[in-house]
Amino acid sequence: MERIRDLSSKTAAVIFTKSSCCMCHSIKTLFYELGASPAIHELDKDSEGREMERALRALGSSNPAVPAVFVGGRSMK
Repeated sequence: MERIRDLSSKTAAVIFTKSSCCMCHSIKTLFYELGASPAIHELDKDSEGREMERALRALGSSNPAVPAVFVGGRSMK
């Protein structure tokens, strides 16, 4: 959970995704079309991805836990 908080506090917008998720792709596209440059963390390509997904659920993300969007260090549920 600490890694989630650390990553989400480093940039204005952070999106936790999975590369095969169509909703994740839509969220990323929306942010890019709005001119934002969010940090993208694809959990299925991260060695700690499963643990991070569990932490996202513990922080209140739905099941499945992605896409999870943090703006200004706060979760956008």
